[in-house]
Amino acid sequence: MTCHKPGERSRLIYSVREYGGRKDQPKDFGRRDFRDLLVRARIQLGGPIVLVWDNVRIHLTAPLRKFIAAKPTGSRCSSCPPMHPA
Repeated sequence: MTCHKPGERSRLIYSVREYGGRKDQPKDFGRRDFRDLLVRARIQLGGPIVLVWDNVRIHLTAPLRKFIAAKPTGSRCSSCPPMHPA
């Protein structure tokens, strides 16, 4: 997640997921991982967040949308329009 605040240097806030190769272990970020990343970003930045999502399927899931709509991080959310092939 890149974070930009007027008059300050930009920040990169990230979380690492280690995949151990087990069959029942997820390989990618889930909705809880995104939720936790947003909460940590809010704490580190010390203010509300304006999210600009792309249209990746995980960003459009109902539980993540409900989390954003509840605004526990003081955040606003908007989605980028879908890309059209040329």
